[in-house]
Amino acid sequence: MEDAMLLGVEGIRKTILHGGTNAVPRFSAGTKVTFHFRTQLCDDERTVIDDSKKVGVPMEIVIGNMFKLDVWETLLSSMRIGEVAEFWCDVTHTGLYPIVAKSLRRIAEGKDPVDWHIHTCGMANMFAYHSLGYDDLDELQKQPQPLYFVLELLKVQQGNEYNRESWALSDEERLKAVPVLHGQGNKLFKLARYEEACNKYKEAIICIKNIQTKEKAWEAPWLKHEKMVNTLTLNYCQCLLRMDEYYEVIEHTTDIINQHPGVMKAYFLRGKAHMEVWNEAEARADLLKVLDLDPGMRKPVNKALAVLTMRMEEKKEEDRLMCKGMFRQQQPKEREKETEGEEDIEQPEVSEYQEDPEQEESKERPDDTKQHKDTDEEKKTQQQRDTEEQEDTDEEKEAEQEEETEEQEDRAEEIGTEQQEKEAEQEEETEEQEDRGEEIETEQQEKEAEQEEETEEQENRAEEIGTEQQEKEEEQEEETEEQEDRDEEIETEQQEKEAEQEEETEQQKDRDEEIETEQQEKEAEQEEETEEQKDRDEEKETDQQDDRRIKETENEDTLQ
Repeated sequence: MEDAMLLGVEGIRKTILHGGTNAVPRFSAGTKVTFHFRTQLCDDERTVIDDSKKVGVPMEIVIGNMFKLDVWETLLSSMRIGEVAEFWCDVTHTGLYPIVAKSLRRIAEGKDPVDWHIHTCGMANMFAYHSLGYDDLDELQKQPQPLYFVLELLKVQQGNEYNRESWALSDEERLKAVPVLHGQGNKLFKLARYEEACNKYKEAIICIKNIQTKEKAWEAPWLKHEKMVNTLTLNYCQCLLRMDEYYEVIEHTTDIINQHPGVMKAYFLRGKAHMEVWNEAEARADLLKVLDLDPGMRKPVNKALAVLTMRMEEKKEEDRLMCKGMFRQQQPKEREKETEGEEDIEQPEVSEYQEDPEQEESKERPDDTKQHKDTDEEKKTQQQRDTEEQEDTDEEKEAEQEEETEEQEDRAEEIGTEQQEKEAEQEEETEEQEDRGEEIETEQQEKEAEQEEETEEQENRAEEIGTEQQEKEEEQEEETEEQEDRDEEIETEQQEKEAEQEEETEQQKDRDEEIETEQQEKEAEQEEETEEQKDRDEEKETDQQDDRRIKETENEDTLQ
């Protein structure tokens, strides 16, 4: 067991539960890391929030690929292969975990991790609270807290050791992959391989959505990518129409219309989806909106409206016949119930314990007993005769009603047969019109796909040209900067040379001044020497003159 703070990282504490093998691998940009993780709360029970081993699929991330929970890159970069370590992380590192966990859970459930209708980045979603769909994550998002991450490092692959999927691509690689996936989806749509085409369009949408999460909503780059997403989503909806997923088409097209009300194709596809689910008013409203946005769509819209009218009339007729048939089935049953009811009616019996008032009178008047009995028997006989006559009358009426019913059924069958023949003819005509409409729609879709491809190619060319121009501009800027640097260097050299020349000139001046001073000093010395020489010469001459005078004096003295 090793318990220590990671060097250079605040708010993280590591405990090694099982040592790994070899040295710590090299974790550079593009390195794919495969690992298992278990997330636990910092409570007494160490409640487990998520566990990849229970899901049965390990986690994979690519280093340097802008993973939302970047602290995991830091944790994994300190581990060896096969190592199991527990990391305590404070709230500065776990704030985004609920959003990441939601995406991981949706992937595990086989759902789309990207919410197409949400047009904000993950950070905005964190602060603008809305339900994540999981109670524990909602609670954790409202009240962030430290968490324990137990990680087991399984495998580390460098960038050239695995085939990179779209989620592992950089933003530049994703942008390059989008037109390729779009083209593949269009080809699969033409081959009627709609499910495979859906997967291609969906993958392209996810690539762009991942880029959009790093952009500011409603600014130019985001809007450009949003337009690409709408085009791909509408192609995706065309595939769903062919796969009879009408309600999903209505959902996605409604999302587009709510965000971008001027997208004509979204109204057209939603109108066709409403037609298929018998939403007549909604279908008509959407198709008429298509005409408002693009009058050039009058022909396909009119055909769709005609098909809608025909289908609604057929449905009304079917409903009418169905109700009529149900009414016919109920009539005989009601008659049988009425007949059974009449037969089940019993005459009230006189209780043996109840004395008849006539009997009481007979007790009082014994002479009238026989007369009363005869009268009662006649009444009973008359009642029986009336009952028999009523039964005969009822049977005759029932026979007449049955004959009328049979005649009505025969007429209804004849009418139904005629209607079925008409319906069959109408169905054939409708099918022919639908086939023609599908052919026209397919041709339009192919033309639209070709136009989209041409548009994309033009956009790609424009982007390439723009990129080339940018590169040229950058090169020119670099050359300009280099030229400016050279000019500055030349100017600096010239300044240095001028400075050196100035220094040399000053030095030369100093030298000249020194030489001149020396010359002046020499001249002064020469002048001094000349003056001294003159003084000497003068002294010599004076001496010589004195000598001469002495000699002359001596000579004169000698002569005397």
